[in-house]
Amino acid sequence: MTERKRTPWVVGVSGASGTPYAAAVLRGLLAAGESVDLVVSRASRLTLLDETGIAFRDAHWRDDLGEWLQRGADGKPGTFARPALDDVRYWGAGDLAAGPSSGSYPAKGMLIVPASTACVAGVALGLSKDLLQRVASVTLKERRRLVVAVRETPLNGQTLKALVALDEAGAVVLPASPAFYAGATHIQDLVDFVAGRVLDAAGVPHRLYRRWEGELGGSRTPRGANGGD
Repeated sequence: MTERKRTPWVVGVSGASGTPYAAAVLRGLLAAGESVDLVVSRASRLTLLDETGIAFRDAHWRDDLGEWLQRGADGKPGTFARPALDDVRYWGAGDLAAGPSSGSYPAKGMLIVPASTACVAGVALGLSKDLLQRVASVTLKERRRLVVAVRETPLNGQTLKALVALDEAGAVVLPASPAFYAGATHIQDLVDFVAGRVLDAAGVPHRLYRRWEGELGGSRTPRGANGGD
């Protein structure tokens, strides 16, 4: 039997507020049976520590990632079951010789969740100052799918120009903007909506949010009714 070739999605986590978005995307990818290569920027470690209390360590990344993915958007531990991490690879942000830094490394594409304005500017300019930006540049040059979930408000002119440049380069610019038609009743629902839209842009199946079906008031129907989720 031929062994399945591993072709992961690279998930980059930048220093913007919104680490619950990244966690939800990672859970969604793993639930869909996708392979994941993870890059956590240095700045995002501070955000993760502030938003969750988790100190993400290179030497203990598997334990720290497992704890992170078990937390809900409200920071409560044990909200989710610990997912299997057998098909997750972690690359240090300073490792510019990492596999995904080369276009010859097989990958489906890259999801930057959340994307800070500094990250957006760096990728738009092709700076490659760390592994996250380098992988994004590789993704664009190889014409693979790049989804940039920018998380900032308001946006100034320089950032808007950078986002237009990314769009013109072929990236999907996806602001972390939750919608309310899906019947959100908890902060996790809003986070899952954004994560679901990221996965939609990547073509990864999921059941993270209720899709619009053209029926007004549908968001008030309890999930599970009428054969729904």
